[in-house]
Amino acid sequence: MTPLTYAEVGATETGELPPGYRHLRYRTAIGRDVFAVAAEAVLTWRMHRAAGIKVDTASAKAAPGVDVTMHIGPLPAPCRVVWVVDEPNKAGWGYGTLPGHPARGEESFVVSQGEDGVTWFEVTAFSVPAGFLMKAAGPGARLFQRTYAAWCARALRRLVKS
Repeated sequence: MTPLTYAEVGATETGELPPGYRHLRYRTAIGRDVFAVAAEAVLTWRMHRAAGIKVDTASAKAAPGVDVTMHIGPLPAPCRVVWVVDEPNKAGWGYGTLPGHPARGEESFVVSQGEDGVTWFEVTAFSVPAGFLMKAAGPGARLFQRTYAAWCARALRRLVKS
């Protein structure tokens, strides 16, 4: 099995993001009483596909150890699911980067439902450039990561409304 490209595996699950990386914490409301649909969309890659991202994986659902390559345009981003949560009011997963990913680090996609019925979508990440392309992008890479999180949130909102 190909090793991950960073050491701090699982930090997006605990929320204690390691020093020395750029951190992203993005949170937005998705809707009221839509948790089940949102959870299914996040756990089965539907959210990513609805956002226009090509998802290559042999698994229909996120599970620890599953390799997945996300393609945003022509760029492949190979990853491995490192943790999953699938509870009555919280669902999601985190992936770690594999060799060939433009970054080194971890990113998670989680939905949770509060007692008021509102479903929240959260993206948590820590990363550093892994190669020339992302280093050359500089601040644009950070902007892209935040835009990517918002893009996934918009796709998720569309899915829960349909």
